[in-house]
Amino acid sequence: MIKVTSETLHELIQGKLEAAGLPTVQAKETANHLVYADLSGVHSHGAVRVEYYAERINKGGITREPTIHFEKTGESSGVFHGDNAQGQYIANLALEPAIEMAKESGVAVVGVSKCGHTGTLSYYLRKIAEEGLVGVAMTQSDPMAVPFGGAEPYYGTNPIGFSAPSSSKTPLVFDMATTVQAWGKILDARSKGNKIPSDWAVDKNGNPTTDPNAVNGLVPIAGPKGYGLMMMVDILSGVLMNLPFGKHVSSMYHDLHAGRNLGQLYIIIDPARFGNPETFKENITQTMNELNAVKPAEGFTSVRYPGQGSNQRYEKNKSEGVEIPESIINYLRSDVIHSDNYEGLGAFAN
Repeated sequence: MIKVTSETLHELIQGKLEAAGLPTVQAKETANHLVYADLSGVHSHGAVRVEYYAERINKGGITREPTIHFEKTGESSGVFHGDNAQGQYIANLALEPAIEMAKESGVAVVGVSKCGHTGTLSYYLRKIAEEGLVGVAMTQSDPMAVPFGGAEPYYGTNPIGFSAPSSSKTPLVFDMATTVQAWGKILDARSKGNKIPSDWAVDKNGNPTTDPNAVNGLVPIAGPKGYGLMMMVDILSGVLMNLPFGKHVSSMYHDLHAGRNLGQLYIIIDPARFGNPETFKENITQTMNELNAVKPAEGFTSVRYPGQGSNQRYEKNKSEGVEIPESIINYLRSDVIHSDNYEGLGAFAN
């Protein structure tokens, strides 16, 4: 591992994406997002993604000069059309009219149509909270999870997240996959030769497995309840905008020459339309503090509010630097654009 500053990491990531052919404004915003993910400890959505993006950009699977526009469909609704451009860039752009609409109308429901992989939702949710607004965000993803009782994948990990402003400098922000565990955790166990808990995933026959190499489907959180949540996310971020859905959502690795046509949805609420916004913020802070003060159960040293761990890692790594695998830093500093490592991989490949 090599410890680097956030500024150095940003410079390396932006430079590599530009070398792959991404315009500067898009490369800069994508780097903003990836650095945030690494600082927050969400390394599965950080610098490790750069070579994959570089390969897709280089092969034409990302629209470098997109024709994008926001279509206002009502006083509180709209769709941001992304033309399969870089996902982080498009999702971040869509925030602007969504936030403006929420401030004008009290609520905004904005879909993002046809974009690439958008990364961690907490990045966007934090920006919503910093505007004094409440946010809900969700996005569909490629099939990796079995429906409850099923033996083959149909839905993606389909994450959903929430944010709210507080009276302190730290907003309440969390996001989660609707599967028991993220794929990155299983990859980590595979690389270390460790077994996984039997409630994380199933094999090709739909049976629970502790072998990370035998995984052929991730399991929904809380069985049928998580299954319902991932279906809801898929409907609101895919079906709602007439995009591919369920098992028809494009694979991350199948064809890097084509756009992915992914969807995302923001629901943004102005708390001032429902009560005193300052009281709301104070009560959010009180909630966070009271959760920290709850007596911990045996085996726990403290109770943390959702998203607190990521907040703490972000602040620590931002000031002290973040550790990144040496192989990734070497790649970012090299002249190699990509090594053709991702084209055609299956969903459960390394």
